[in-house]
Amino acid sequence: MEFHSKLLQPLPESRVRGWNGPLPFYMSYPGFQSPGGEQGMLQDLEYLQQMYPNDVKRYQKRIADILDKADYEGSMIYDEYPDRYSLLALTKSICRILEKEEDCQPAENMIQILLFNEVYKRRHGGRRGNIYF
Repeated sequence: MEFHSKLLQPLPESRVRGWNGPLPFYMSYPGFQSPGGEQGMLQDLEYLQQMYPNDVKRYQKRIADILDKADYEGSMIYDEYPDRYSLLALTKSICRILEKEEDCQPAENMIQILLFNEVYKRRHGGRRGNIYF
C-alpha cells in the first residue's frame, strides 16, 4: 500500500522543469502531458512505422484504404468505447480481403494490431496512412 500512495503523490514544484512560479494542479500529477504532447506521440509513431518491413507497410497502407470506408462522422471507430466484437469482425473482413489479394495469408494478429493502430491515429487526429516507401 505504501508503494501506491507514493506513486500517486504530486511532484514537488522544484522537480518540474521550465516552470517558474506555482504549478497548476494538473501539471503536478504523474503522467501529465503538456498540450501538443499527443501530436508528438503521433509523429513518433508514424516515424517508427516507416521502419516496418515492406510487406507490413503494404498491409498497413491497404488497411488504411479499407478503413477509409468506415471513417465517417458517427462511425463506430469514433465511439468513446468502440465495440470489441465489431472491431474483431472488421479485422476478419480485412483478413479475407487481403487473403484474396495476396499470395500468402497474413497473420490475423498482425492485421488486428495494424487496424487498432490506424484507428488510434484517426481518433487522435493523426494523418491517414502516411507511410513512405
